[in-house]
Amino acid sequence: MIRDDIKAAQIEAMKAGDKTSRGAIMLMQSAIKNRDIEARTGKAPEDDDALVVEVLQKMVKQRRESIEMYAKGGRQELADAEAAEVAVIERFLPKAMSDAETAAAIEAIKAELGATGMKDMGRVMAELKARHATTLDMSKASAAVKAALS
Repeated sequence: MIRDDIKAAQIEAMKAGDKTSRGAIMLMQSAIKNRDIEARTGKAPEDDDALVVEVLQKMVKQRRESIEMYAKGGRQELADAEAAEVAVIERFLPKAMSDAETAAAIEAIKAELGATGMKDMGRVMAELKARHATTLDMSKASAAVKAALS
């Protein structure tokens, strides 16, 4: 499980005195804990790794936006700190699907559901998310599905 890998990495970072990794890992654990609390009241994903990957993907997205803003603002040292956190977080994310694999998955789902036009986009996206949420950037997948259906 990804949670176990994160916990082991935290211990390893503490022993090695790696403050950057330790800090990023503590932020990850905090975000995961907050998501666990939110999941108590709502519907939690069936797979625990899916929940953790969802949180980590959100963290990476937030940090990439911050890097862009810091770079525009001339604060390169802050952008570098955010980039270091992104590198630590990405160590725990599963390998993302390539563009070719994404296209193949979309075509398979499209054929399976009999999707022909844009009116079927919601069904295709729902099935794509159900099958590949942990290994797929859904924002990029949305554009690919739109292109495949139009």
